[in-house]
Amino acid sequence: MVRTLNLLFWWVSILSLIFLSTITFAFTANAESPATPAQSLKPDQQAIQYDVYAGGLHALQANLDIDLAQKNDYSLELSARTYGLLGKLAPWHGTFESHGWKAKGKNKTNMPKLHQSTTTFRDELEIKKYTYRKDGSFGEYSIKDEHSNGEPRKVDSELTENTSDVLTAALNMMENVTENGKCEGASEIFDGKRRYKLIFKQKGENVLEASRWNVYAGPAIECTVEVQPLAGKWYEKPRGWMSIQEQGKERGTMPTIWMAQMDENQPAIPVKVRVKTSYGTLFMHMTRYDSHNKQLALAE
Repeated sequence: MVRTLNLLFWWVSILSLIFLSTITFAFTANAESPATPAQSLKPDQQAIQYDVYAGGLHALQANLDIDLAQKNDYSLELSARTYGLLGKLAPWHGTFESHGWKAKGKNKTNMPKLHQSTTTFRDELEIKKYTYRKDGSFGEYSIKDEHSNGEPRKVDSELTENTSDVLTAALNMMENVTENGKCEGASEIFDGKRRYKLIFKQKGENVLEASRWNVYAGPAIECTVEVQPLAGKWYEKPRGWMSIQEQGKERGTMPTIWMAQMDENQPAIPVKVRVKTSYGTLFMHMTRYDSHNKQLALAE
């Protein structure tokens, strides 16, 4: 059980990093989060449910909502919570969201206005907020918890200028896969303490088969995700995500994500993730998909 808890401890940081938010070390509570009902979705909206297995144990459930229905703005929200016994042992849940301006013109990228993470471990609430200006410059960073009331904090511009958030970086990459068929590119991210480069590299193209764990079947782009430290408070000995990367390298593979376009004119989305660690292999599977005109779900 201790080994499984360690796996989940790392997985939350993986999930939030790959999709979408600042590195978070926590667990999630025992309750299911149903995907948004398909009938309520508009064109340019997608709702996806994922289930994470650690050492064969169904340990985490997450939902990703992508909203591109507005003419000029985008919104993404990732919510996560543990499942079953692990939720009772370590009750945590989190919501990570990004809102911003859509890309305009050739070679432009989506630009964030606001990125926010809201996490609760037992009764302890923490809210981290990052704001950005339309010219791409960084605005403010704040934390609200039992020690802070949410006032803006002073941050060295070396860590923040010309950075984005992980969810927006993921959206840019998903759209690149859709438009160009390539999972290649990099974004620089500020996570509150550090600045790093998030690097996507294409590894190949596969045809995935549906299973009792994953609802998706069809072509997918396989790519790896890597973090390159740039500035800030990095530990001399690898910890967290950096430790995971080293463990993967020792086993001949980096954290790997498979992306596929589920619905015409919609961005490609992650349909499967695999991470090899010294504790074992973690898998994240897509178990439900909803858009305006397409629905998939595992059989009960």
